[in-house]
Amino acid sequence: MGERLRPITIAVAGGTGSGKTTVSSAILDRVGSHNIAYIPHDSYYRDISSIPLADRGVINFDHPDALDTPLMRSHIIDLQNWLPVGIPVYDFTKHQRTAHTQRVEPQPIILVEGILVLAEPTLRPLFDVKIFVDTDADIRFIRRLKRDIAERGRTAESVIQQYMATVRPMHLEFVEPSKRYADVIIPEGGHNMVAIDMVSDRVRALLRLQRTPSGD
Repeated sequence: MGERLRPITIAVAGGTGSGKTTVSSAILDRVGSHNIAYIPHDSYYRDISSIPLADRGVINFDHPDALDTPLMRSHIIDLQNWLPVGIPVYDFTKHQRTAHTQRVEPQPIILVEGILVLAEPTLRPLFDVKIFVDTDADIRFIRRLKRDIAERGRTAESVIQQYMATVRPMHLEFVEPSKRYADVIIPEGGHNMVAIDMVSDRVRALLRLQRTPSGD
């Protein structure tokens, strides 16, 4: 047998609450999670355990500097070289990394998801397919409000304050402009079944080519 081909690396970006996770989950379901190494950018928030808990809420978590992108980049490169990685496990209720990591095994497809993955110049060259999930701002805000209250222990007032102070400005400065780097733009996120089916079909076709490089 010849040398293994590099895994196909797919990025799914878009604003908060746009439906990135829904799109990623749909791809996982349709293509098969056993074929995909899934890497969420959210896992790579920098550890700020040295900062008092009361002060952590004022940090701008929507700026690229809040994420340990160099570590994520090194993990993607390791997976592209068929090496397993241990991605961080982040506690969003305390704004800090836990002592645990999640082992991710190399697979023929690497799926990278995150708000800012297309905004990072060091990440973009690693991606073979770049997807941007595009959803209206009011829908995105409502989804974030519900999620942060239900899953991250936030109050409605704190979510609104954070959205106005950092989420919206950072979206306009970094996330929205990164849409121009996308190969595919999916309007309406996870509700756009036609686009999801088309993307999934393309990923399955790439997977077949990856497994049979000679065309046999």
